[in-house]
Amino acid sequence: MSNWQQHLPILPVLLPLCAGAILLFPGETRRGLRGAIALGTTLLQLAVAIALLAITDGHTSAPWSSEIGVYSLGNWAAPFGIVLVVDRLSALMLTLTAILGLATLIYSLARWERGGSHYLPLFQFLLMGLNGAFLTGDLFNLFVFFEVLLAASYGLVLHGSGPVRVKAGLHYIAVNLLASLLFLIAAALIYGITGTLNMAELAQRVAPLAGNDRTLFNLGAMLLGIVFLIKAGAWPLNFWLPAAYGAATAPVAGVFAILSKVGVYALLRFAVLLQGSGALVPFGGDWLFYCGLATIATGTLGVLAAQKLERLASFLVIVSSGTLLAAFGFSGTTLTGPALFYLVSSVLGSGAFFMLIEMAERNRAAAADLLAISFEAFGLQDKRDSEHPDEMVGVAIPAAMAFLGLAFISCALLLSGLPPLSGFTAKFALLSAAMSAPPAAPTLHAGLFVAALLLSGLAGLMSLSRLGIRVFWSAERTTPHLQWMEAAPVAGLILLCVALSIGAGPALSFFNAAARSLHHGPTYVDAVLQGGAP
Repeated sequence: MSNWQQHLPILPVLLPLCAGAILLFPGETRRGLRGAIALGTTLLQLAVAIALLAITDGHTSAPWSSEIGVYSLGNWAAPFGIVLVVDRLSALMLTLTAILGLATLIYSLARWERGGSHYLPLFQFLLMGLNGAFLTGDLFNLFVFFEVLLAASYGLVLHGSGPVRVKAGLHYIAVNLLASLLFLIAAALIYGITGTLNMAELAQRVAPLAGNDRTLFNLGAMLLGIVFLIKAGAWPLNFWLPAAYGAATAPVAGVFAILSKVGVYALLRFAVLLQGSGALVPFGGDWLFYCGLATIATGTLGVLAAQKLERLASFLVIVSSGTLLAAFGFSGTTLTGPALFYLVSSVLGSGAFFMLIEMAERNRAAAADLLAISFEAFGLQDKRDSEHPDEMVGVAIPAAMAFLGLAFISCALLLSGLPPLSGFTAKFALLSAAMSAPPAAPTLHAGLFVAALLLSGLAGLMSLSRLGIRVFWSAERTTPHLQWMEAAPVAGLILLCVALSIGAGPALSFFNAAARSLHHGPTYVDAVLQGGAP
């Protein structure tokens, strides 16, 4: 095995970091060069993520000794050095991030990256933060990568100007700055009590704690849990999400579909590592289950009340987060594999839906006004733009309305969980796992979970049908001008969901294998503390 493959885990962080820095140098008018750099880097990230996915799943010989890859930066082994850890779950999240990032980037290059300054560098830094959060093996660097992705998201959520976007963006920034403060306090408490922030070593040092040390650790861990719940969009800490996601530009909202899943991922990772430690933290069990149910309920009410498609899509993101939290809080581990299936399907479907909404409701004059204001504010106006403010990159697709209608129906089926797409397969797997849960799981849990999934799906179908009729059957409906660069990413994400449905058996086998690997905490701890080859 060649030595270079041992360095694969650092590339998902290094590639977007270098690309983001390089993209700061070319002028905003050199769109072709900037777009090529961003697109090439994102394609490389996807290739690396797929390679890591193949290695962790055993399809390719691993360059490390165990099934979990540990990359020690500077050849400093854990717990003293910084480590990046790759297993099936983190490789899956890296691949999902790269796929969604590539789709939304291509969509952006059609027109949206021109609506403000430094869009492409911010986009790469967002991918860097996401990749780092899924790979890091210690709390401090989880905070660092959270801040990187949040700082980039602050600029992206305000991209395009407009008072509604600025107001929603400021609320988003304020909430996340408060969450960052809580994260620092929590990390300081945990480090002060345990003397470490390495996740693997933390799992070993928590169990012996007693008395005041145990109380202070529980306080720090609960603050950390609140931070993760804010990131996950859990009730009652999700009031910021519908406004921020609904006001963001289409590609930004599309890539934001995975942001809430970072919080879910962190909760799941810590729930496993702290399992059996006696820590009183909101990382699992009944507390998380009922929090998930409450999140589903509030998201469902928002779905029913939504009068605009972008707000409806935002509340569907909340419903998906609630479903994952309830599944991970369910007694036992039987729902983890199907929940990962649901996570992938919902992220792909939500990302496609956010981009589709803008195309379905496109008003050429309004879009031109928005771009003209943004160009003037950021000094990006050039001669071609001033002569043709609504000009878009690429060739228009034929049968635009037919494509929009078919894509809308597909997204409606995906997000409401109806056959034959992967949304139905994922929900069916969740319902089947809940009904066949081991005797240790309370019967009440299964009943409540099944009812929540069915009712939320029904509410989603009703609202999507109501608003879809309003959009597509309006008497004033005009055929929008769509470009291949916009239609192709949406079609690609939907086709991936079709592929997931067709290959549901192998896909579910992989997700169950990822769940088994995740829940075997000692394997993770041993792999990290024994050190990895840099």
